[in-house]
Amino acid sequence: MVCSVNGKNTVIELKNVCKTYQADGVEVQALKDVDLKIKKEEFIAIMGPSGSGKSTLLHMVGVLDKPTTGKIYLDGTDISKLNDSKLARLRGRKIGFVFQFFNLYPTLTARENIELPMLIIECDKNEREKKVSKLLRTVGLEMRSEHLPSQLSGGERQRVAIARALANDPPLILADEPTGNLDTKTGSEIMKFLNKLQEEEKVTIVMVTHEPDIAKYAERTVYLRDGEIVKGG
Repeated sequence: MVCSVNGKNTVIELKNVCKTYQADGVEVQALKDVDLKIKKEEFIAIMGPSGSGKSTLLHMVGVLDKPTTGKIYLDGTDISKLNDSKLARLRGRKIGFVFQFFNLYPTLTARENIELPMLIIECDKNEREKKVSKLLRTVGLEMRSEHLPSQLSGGERQRVAIARALANDPPLILADEPTGNLDTKTGSEIMKFLNKLQEEEKVTIVMVTHEPDIAKYAERTVYLRDGEIVKGG
């Protein structure tokens, strides 16, 4: 189910979210009373200076952590009421992750890396093979399917990572500095690919970036400073 807020479909919603950490005995408030609604099929960029809370906010949106106070709803489910096991299952089916450094397993081929999330949720073998083949076509890497990450370019590795993120048909894709380890030309190609993916696969994308030129690819940019949303929320 997708909860409806003001007539618009909302994939994830944060209500008065605060997150406090203990660092060397000092209390650090990473997020302060954050309110954020992310609509279905929206492409959002999160920006802000170092230490502004970008990564913490992405962790909240990705259900990788729970807020100290406040509520987070994913497809209408209050995650604060879920135990770690249920949270892990929810993440596996609802969220795909794309990282700056690709996070591919070096001893697995492109095909095997893409297949991995489906193995975790015990997907049928025939279904896995069909889905991986489709995803390889989607990212244009059919001819590179048996290559190891070390045999692929940076852009190809990131496309494998994107295909892996799509393996379980999640409605939400989180991208943490997806172009940060790529040259300008390749980064632009990846962003154009993400835009095309959003349009064709109807996914929601939330991306953290520190590059204004990359943020321009998003429909909306949320700016953070000192743990608070100062614009775009």
